[in-house]
Amino acid sequence: MKRKDFLKLSGLSFGAYLLADLPAFAKVIDPQAALDRIDTSLKKELADVALNVAKSKGATYADVRIGRYLNQTIATQEKRVRGLQSTESYGVGIRVIADGCWGFAATDKVDKDNIAQATALAIAIAKGNARFMAEPVQLAPQKGLGEQTWATPIEKNPFEVPVGEKVELLLAANQSALDGGANFVTSNLFMINEQKYFASTDGSYIDQDIHRIWPTFTVTAIDRSSGKFETRDSLSAPMGMGYEYLTPGTPYKIDGVPVTLYKDRYDILADAATAAQHAKEKIGAKSVAPGKYDLVLDPLHLGLTIHESVGHSTELDRVLGYEANYAGTSFLTLDKWEAKNFNFGNELVNVVADRTQLGSLGAVGYDDEGVPAGKWDVIKDGILVNYQTIRDQAHILGLDASQGCCYADSWNSIQFQRMPNISLLPNKKSRKVADIIKNVEKGIYIVGRGSYSIDQQRYNFQFGGQLFYEISNGRIVGMLKDVAYQANTQEFWNAMADIADEEDYRLFGTFFDGKGQPSQVSAVSHGSSTAHFKGINVINTGRAIG
Repeated sequence: MKRKDFLKLSGLSFGAYLLADLPAFAKVIDPQAALDRIDTSLKKELADVALNVAKSKGATYADVRIGRYLNQTIATQEKRVRGLQSTESYGVGIRVIADGCWGFAATDKVDKDNIAQATALAIAIAKGNARFMAEPVQLAPQKGLGEQTWATPIEKNPFEVPVGEKVELLLAANQSALDGGANFVTSNLFMINEQKYFASTDGSYIDQDIHRIWPTFTVTAIDRSSGKFETRDSLSAPMGMGYEYLTPGTPYKIDGVPVTLYKDRYDILADAATAAQHAKEKIGAKSVAPGKYDLVLDPLHLGLTIHESVGHSTELDRVLGYEANYAGTSFLTLDKWEAKNFNFGNELVNVVADRTQLGSLGAVGYDDEGVPAGKWDVIKDGILVNYQTIRDQAHILGLDASQGCCYADSWNSIQFQRMPNISLLPNKKSRKVADIIKNVEKGIYIVGRGSYSIDQQRYNFQFGGQLFYEISNGRIVGMLKDVAYQANTQEFWNAMADIADEEDYRLFGTFFDGKGQPSQVSAVSHGSSTAHFKGINVINTGRAIG
């Protein structure tokens, strides 16, 4: 695309972006500026200023995070660009323990004098907090790791791809949807690069370069004669990958399933064309009859149910009531874990927390407390066996180390407990999705996320989806609409009857998971294979009341 054509389409120039809400302290930058790098030796020198000041003023522990957070978002609608934004947020956050209490301060002035002043402020805040302390912070030990580096193993840096090329791809996807019969289409491309340097008085100096990407769209089809319309969102998953994710690969096909799916490569043009066809088909689809159904849930749908009912319910701060105002606490109280036999689900339900899985949104080398990434059981053979912890929570569970679940979404946000990847393990035996469907007499196959709700204890819930197909006597017989299912967490996970094997295993992701006050966002993936649940209550969301 020629520059004058791009400007004509967008009505914008690189110096006059159509801005959404900017992250705190973020500034708009030329896209080329995102390729600049900050010397690691300089970051170490600046970090040592904070650590030395903290120790000299009585801190028993200190850590410093020097962060450069790059975001680029492109938004289009039909044949035009709606918005283009490239931002950078750069600064330093210092966290200390003094007189047994936490203190935190941050500055966007990245020089020795301002870092020293911010560190002194963090010390003063900690000592002020100590006057109201109920008990001192108990920090799990973490051996100093010296100088370490970790980077998302990308093949193609999204920030190196010309903006015009990315715009052309989105506009081509829009055209593909319009050619397929869509009346409206919007598309977006989100790219994030976190360049994070962590140092602590434990003796760790950790430099990380983390990438995430999410291409997405929504198509709308309208029946002009009736005025009815339906939508279909993309079947992409946000990933911890580079721009190579948008290089089409071999699509994933399941025998007897009329949907093209994707694994570690995504074809946005093909998906957009198919989405238009699906949206048109949904208009005339049969409205579901309420009742009990077996559900066969694709990973692009099941991931959200895992996120809400398993991921959030096993966050230890929710369990303890420390986190309550933002989306509630948890029914999985400590007494259930202490019993060692609490039945979360049946023996098929095996859930792991994992910050090491490459390609996932939650993959890192180290968390924001310098703890190496790990993997552990959360639900084992249906029994609750663990939670998610950080360094000042580990002692509550009798652990001698953190599980590495600490994260802050910016240098000026204080790090706290955030969800790692929470994933349902696949069947160890050979088990294909087509074989699972053959065993269903009356059921619904669901793909993609839709509207949902869950209560403040992460217990009672309702989930919709993107695509619904009726299963009758072991085969898919047609599309349905107006589908949502209701259950409670224990009832649902005890109804799991089957799960496909590793060949079907795929990642679902949430790119903007909110938590905390002030609110922070994080990105997390949930892996699973297609799973079968028996006798779940299905309601019709399209019925008029009264």
